[in-house]
Amino acid sequence: MKYATATILALGFFAISQAAAQQTVSPAKGQSAQQQKSDEAACYQSAVKQTGFDPAKPPAPAATPPTTATGTTPGAGARGAARGAVVGGVVGGDAGAGAAAGAAVARSQSRKQNAAATQQSQQQAQAATQQQQAAFDKAKAACLKGKGYTVK
Repeated sequence: MKYATATILALGFFAISQAAAQQTVSPAKGQSAQQQKSDEAACYQSAVKQTGFDPAKPPAPAATPPTTATGTTPGAGARGAARGAVVGGVVGGDAGAGAAAGAAVARSQSRKQNAAATQQSQQQAQAATQQQQAAFDKAKAACLKGKGYTVK
């Protein structure tokens, strides 16, 4: 689970860095290469201050809810077993079999719910990071244009 989270986040940051790499800066007023490098560094820092986002320092991954080694929510099996025992005792007279079936079903549902919640959390984090990257790019481009560069 942690490996999948790291892989998804790494792919998201790779996509963001590729988007940032597509921004090209050209001197419009005959600035030297050294001046352009200095201006780009200054505008980078300015964009970081304006947006609070630094593409070189990706945000920490979102915290995931606690799970057991099998990916279930702690206590899911016990709660399922209790429900299964009640149903098994009432319907078929075999509370033990009902408890076993209830525990298995509850663990399975818990794994599915946890996986879906983790995926949704990762997608939201990626969308937020993309929005921050877009705001950063816009702020950096505005700064560079103000210093006499063409930004595409």
